[in-house]
Amino acid sequence: MRPLLMDMTRDELGALLEGLPKYRLDQLYSFVIQGSEYNDMTSLPKSLLSTLSEEYDATGVSILEVRTAPDGTEKYLFTLRDGNIIEGVLMTYKYGRTICVSTQVGCRMNCAFCASGIDGRVRDLTAGEILGQITEVNRRHGGGVKDKRFITNVVLMGSGEPLDNYDNVVKFLGLVRDGIGISLRNISLSTSGLVPNIYRLADEIGGVTLTISLHAPLDEIRDKIMPVNKAYPILDLIKATKYYAQKTGRRVIFEYVMLKGVNDTRECAIALAGLLKGLPAHVNLINLNYVEEKKLLPCSKKQTYEFMALLEKLGVSVTVRRSLGSEVAGACGQLRRSVLRGETDE
Repeated sequence: MRPLLMDMTRDELGALLEGLPKYRLDQLYSFVIQGSEYNDMTSLPKSLLSTLSEEYDATGVSILEVRTAPDGTEKYLFTLRDGNIIEGVLMTYKYGRTICVSTQVGCRMNCAFCASGIDGRVRDLTAGEILGQITEVNRRHGGGVKDKRFITNVVLMGSGEPLDNYDNVVKFLGLVRDGIGISLRNISLSTSGLVPNIYRLADEIGGVTLTISLHAPLDEIRDKIMPVNKAYPILDLIKATKYYAQKTGRRVIFEYVMLKGVNDTRECAIALAGLLKGLPAHVNLINLNYVEEKKLLPCSKKQTYEFMALLEKLGVSVTVRRSLGSEVAGACGQLRRSVLRGETDE
């Protein structure tokens, strides 16, 4: 595939326009950061657009399908230039609008409860392809950049492991911050626990809210549901998480999907509270979206709230995550897989 203009920083775009007036770079950058195609760049000379289009694609993401849930949540299927499909979700909260974006086509982490990794990782997304998910939804809703943007928050929690695509994700963070104007403090990055890159993220970027997909407080359980734990056991992960919190001054979020008969015991609650002692952290308990191929079962609402009450009694900051978009295959990978299998709503 040809390189994307959307993969480039302002300085990198400037190198393509060497010798031209600065206002041409201002124009091109404004178009690119809003996800414009060449035929939308009407204020640029046709000769320049022709030259650029010979070597570069302008954008790499387009909306294939949108499904809207009764609560207003929008589930997106995006198509890429090579025909691959990825997912995103737009959620509305009191504080603003949050988009959940994918960072890879598929995923190699193969967590026991997630549909994204069933077919493995196909490829990484480029920085511009991650950004393109935001610009497409932003444009669909009439948003612009900076104070005119429609989207206010970003979570990297869609298909893929962000820290397994480290360089592209870090470049994306710079593009979305500098171009669209979304502060790093309004961006959350979820990782299954690639410990070396947690340290890198703390040292090189910081700022973003680190979210740890923990899902079990004991190695013997986490080894079975999250293969990454065999490479980076829980105590190593917690050590890296503490480093991130100390380095950045940011509270860390721990995700914990409730799995019936797996991680929902009193022993697990006590172990989880022990792990997080002294760490500025918050736990999000998550209701499992059932994935047929995985066979794991969700806990009842009663079980989940009893688990939460025990954690609270043990001094843990904890909530049950509000479930949005379940009617439109809201969990990672579910809608993409249904489309690839040729399933419809009919």
